[in-house]
Amino acid sequence: MVDLDSEVPPLPPRYRFRDLLLGDQGWQSDDRVQVEFYMNENTFKERLKLFFIKNQRSSLRIRLFNFSLKLLSCFLYIVRVLLDDPTQGLGCKELNRSCSSNQNYTPGTIDWSPIIWVNRSLPLWGLQVSVAVISLFETLLLSYLSYKGNIWEQILRIPFLLEIINAVPFIITIFWPVLRNLFIPAFLNCWLAKHALENMINDLHRAIQRTQSAMFNQVLILISTLLCLIFTCICGIQHLERAGNRLTLFDSLYFCIVTFSTVGFGDVTPKIWPSKLLVVIMICVALVVLPIQFEQLAYLWMERQKSGGNYSRYRAQTEKHVVLCVSSLKIDLLMDFLNEFYAHPRLQDYYVVILCPTEMDAQVRRVLQIPMWSQRVIYLQGSALKDQDLLRAKMDDAEACFILSSRCEVDRTAADHQTILRAWAVKDFAPNCPLYVQILKPENKFHIKFADHVVCEEEFKYAMLALNCICPATSTLITLLVHTSRGQECQQSPEQWQKMYGRCSGNEVYHINLEESTFFAEYEGKSFTYASFHAHKKFGVCLIGVRKEDNKNILLNPGPRYIMSSTDICFYINITKEENSAFKKQEKHRKNHESKLSYHGASRLPVHSIIASMGTVAIDLQDTGCRASSGATLALPPDGGKEGRRPSIAPVLEVADSSSLQTCDLLSDQSEDETTPSDDEVSAGLEYAKGYPPYSPYIGSSPTFCHLLHEKVPFCCLRLDKGCQHNYYEDAKAYGFKNKLIIVAAETAGNGLYNFIVPLRAYYRPKKELNPIVLLLDNPPDMHFLDAICWFPMVYYMVGSIDNLDDLLRCGITFAANMVVVDKESTMSAEEDYMADAKTIVNVQTLFRLFSSLSIITELTHPANMRFMQFRAKDCYSLALSKLEKKEREKGSNLAFMFRLPFAAGRVFSISMLDTLLYQSFVKDYMISITRLLLGLDTTPGSGFLCSMKITEEDLWIRTYARLYQKLCSSTGDIPIGVYRTESQKLATSESREMASQSQISISVEEWEDTKDTKEQFSFRGNHRNSTSSDQSDHPLLRRKSMQWARRLSRRAPRHSGKTAEKINQQRMNLYRRSERQELAELVKNRMKHLGLSPAGYDEMNDHQNTLSYILINPSPDTRLELNDIVYLIRPDPLTYVPNAAPSRKNSFCNTVGQDTREETQL
Repeated sequence: MVDLDSEVPPLPPRYRFRDLLLGDQGWQSDDRVQVEFYMNENTFKERLKLFFIKNQRSSLRIRLFNFSLKLLSCFLYIVRVLLDDPTQGLGCKELNRSCSSNQNYTPGTIDWSPIIWVNRSLPLWGLQVSVAVISLFETLLLSYLSYKGNIWEQILRIPFLLEIINAVPFIITIFWPVLRNLFIPAFLNCWLAKHALENMINDLHRAIQRTQSAMFNQVLILISTLLCLIFTCICGIQHLERAGNRLTLFDSLYFCIVTFSTVGFGDVTPKIWPSKLLVVIMICVALVVLPIQFEQLAYLWMERQKSGGNYSRYRAQTEKHVVLCVSSLKIDLLMDFLNEFYAHPRLQDYYVVILCPTEMDAQVRRVLQIPMWSQRVIYLQGSALKDQDLLRAKMDDAEACFILSSRCEVDRTAADHQTILRAWAVKDFAPNCPLYVQILKPENKFHIKFADHVVCEEEFKYAMLALNCICPATSTLITLLVHTSRGQECQQSPEQWQKMYGRCSGNEVYHINLEESTFFAEYEGKSFTYASFHAHKKFGVCLIGVRKEDNKNILLNPGPRYIMSSTDICFYINITKEENSAFKKQEKHRKNHESKLSYHGASRLPVHSIIASMGTVAIDLQDTGCRASSGATLALPPDGGKEGRRPSIAPVLEVADSSSLQTCDLLSDQSEDETTPSDDEVSAGLEYAKGYPPYSPYIGSSPTFCHLLHEKVPFCCLRLDKGCQHNYYEDAKAYGFKNKLIIVAAETAGNGLYNFIVPLRAYYRPKKELNPIVLLLDNPPDMHFLDAICWFPMVYYMVGSIDNLDDLLRCGITFAANMVVVDKESTMSAEEDYMADAKTIVNVQTLFRLFSSLSIITELTHPANMRFMQFRAKDCYSLALSKLEKKEREKGSNLAFMFRLPFAAGRVFSISMLDTLLYQSFVKDYMISITRLLLGLDTTPGSGFLCSMKITEEDLWIRTYARLYQKLCSSTGDIPIGVYRTESQKLATSESREMASQSQISISVEEWEDTKDTKEQFSFRGNHRNSTSSDQSDHPLLRRKSMQWARRLSRRAPRHSGKTAEKINQQRMNLYRRSERQELAELVKNRMKHLGLSPAGYDEMNDHQNTLSYILINPSPDTRLELNDIVYLIRPDPLTYVPNAAPSRKNSFCNTVGQDTREETQL
């Protein structure tokens, strides 16, 4: 083995630090050879080329000097013309004898002497010769340096020929003085000056490392070309007319302007044919050269219109602007952004710069030409990955940058990757610019954690759809809260529900410092619930959360034990913020107040403020009971109805104590669930633990305290429709679930689907109210997703599609409380954008027809397609709402779709409606945090959660919303924020009239039925009333009999009046409709029998077509409660009130599980 150390010779002892600095002069025996690089650049020619051509700065100086010489040459020519007088002689004494000074001009003859000879003074001649010599030397030197082997290419260039024509004659006059007064066309140097100017501009761009606009260059070239044409024509006409009219320079200028402008007065005209020929030549040249220049300018203008030009640095420094980066700009996205962004008064002076890599389409161009947008929206075609384009948008001076993902892409992961690169590029170019990023997939969120605000679409979407199953219309509630509105929609409508709904939709979330607030300043040192109740009682505002000065976390309803501080930031729901409100005092006691207590519409209240008075409230200090969270009614005081006195409610105390707030009641439902499990649960081993999920499917998910199993379920047991060695169940009914199912129909089991399960298994949900969750997936889930869901109780999946009726029946759709249909990614590739929802809409319509009693919650891509949900072509009420939507849109409403019944009822949702959440964050930086807390995506210790309660007959003693507010604040500490109301439709629809007349079908038919069909009619009526006993074989007979009756009715119709005929027509349609419904019912029941499922749970006739539902956000305190109202509550965190001493078995067990799961999560 060779020793490596022995191969490296040691350094000589004299090779010290001094030798490193000065070199080793004595080390002469070394074999090293010094090598010099780039020797080819050390030649004289290369050095000259480096100075005159390659070096940007020196080349720019040479170009500037050359341009100055050409301008000087033109200036000397003008001086010579002004000093020259043709009447004093021809300028050559030897030839002067052939003419005299008073010689008259004879038509037809041309005296060439004034044209060939001029009078040039000696100093002027010396200057012109000097300029010519320098110019010629420079031209020859540059030609030599740029020579590349073809000499004719250098000689035949037009600038070289012009230089020879202008410089060589002056040099000849040095050696032949007789020709000193020879005319030389030095005015042609203007074209050389134009050429030098173009080269100088190019070198200038190279020197300063900045690309000027191509439009600027082309305009400069066009102007210089036009000036050169005019100057050449002026000088040429003036010189040739020395032998004619003897025009001055001004006369020649006048003639050229009149001629080129096609005016042609005719007062000044050329007299000799050479000058006429020059005019013809110049006009021809102008007709050729100028159109070419204008064509190039028009092309650049069109390209500039496509690319959008630049946002000037001066404007960026003196004005405020934000940048919107998108991969493709659609008209809906643009209008949503502009309407929401400019809805805030303080943003009216901002400019919006749109940076998009694609060309602006026709719709966007038409919108941006509207004066309202053309003055403050600038479209730039470019990429956020290019620094030049970011510089054009002045990203470093922008107030914010919004980066939106393209949700219409089939590959949403690839769309996220593009968004991530854009965010990185903007952060690298402008580190101080605030970033507002929209991401699609939750697993990609951690790549952009540096962004100031991030909205993950799938996180919000699935959490919102999950809450829709337990708190109806949560999607509508959140959508209305994050939209900016004045609450003026539909205030002229004759229908009361539209006025109330439109008015309450104007409520938004605002913030204010407590010590600066008129609403809340007086409640400093008092409990949160006391401040919330009394602020609502006095001003009509709903206080929902606070944030301490030294803490970034927002607490939603921290409970009655939280004491308000002067430095707290208060978050409240109101029509407008306090700074824009005016306050008017009202009398607390009014005559006949009871008769005016009912709510007659929100239009009574002024737009600028909400001031409510609820009158006197009887107080019973003994009523301190607390209603259990799972109870069906609010506790009625035992003496509430005595002596006809209105039932009283306990007061909301300023500071809560242990006697006034029974903490056991807050957790009574959970404690009963876990401390005393039922025998069935014990036998089945269904006792649950509480803790953090040990496995998360993606990085960045917020840990949530949930109901968990003690041991994870084997993957085979998660399959609903297939038995395994652990259980033999193959359909939903075999499991014997006590609660109804929640079915989610999705294309794939994405990581966002995990956020659907977590809110439904949160620790604050009572265990006995947990609904089984069935995932109906088109594609089998992968293993890491199953690892995440196998710890949750009653979560199953099944591979199938909503297109297949058998799959729907196997997954238990007849036992389902809610069916959630998620929009499929594969449908995003539709040629027409709005057709992306076509398959989903038709599938949901089929479900609606087959299972009309099922609550279906649908997600769509485009909000405009909501009008097709539960579509009924002959429904007069739906047609009236369609007209109403068009009117509201014409008025400029941003929420025109809100009056559609499916959206108002929370049965349809589009994630694009949540884009405004990101836009609002620019003004309200807390909106994303509050929304995440409401949806259960984030859990902050001490922060409450969103839930709901239903008003039953036993709760109607509360009477008004204000008394309900007091009851909840004084007992459980809940804060109500809105009401979900369901009522019958006011307008009679055609379908409702059909249903109402169906009871008369049998009687009417008997009048027209022959006696021989009595038996058949009786059997049909029996099947009509009880469709469960019918069979598929009855359908032909049923359809045949209905057609026979229709023919009889049509034959005998002329015997009766027009009204009777119309009635018979209606009955015939009812018969057809009835038979169609029964046919659908038979289809479903026969498929259930074929699959071995019992059809007992199928109820085909129980539909809700004659009802409408809507939301009242923060209604007026005197709003009357109605039966079946669902009240949205923000309930305090139950763990906040659990005593530390002597913990119960439940709490100690949960803490242990929580610690174990946290350790597993960290690992």
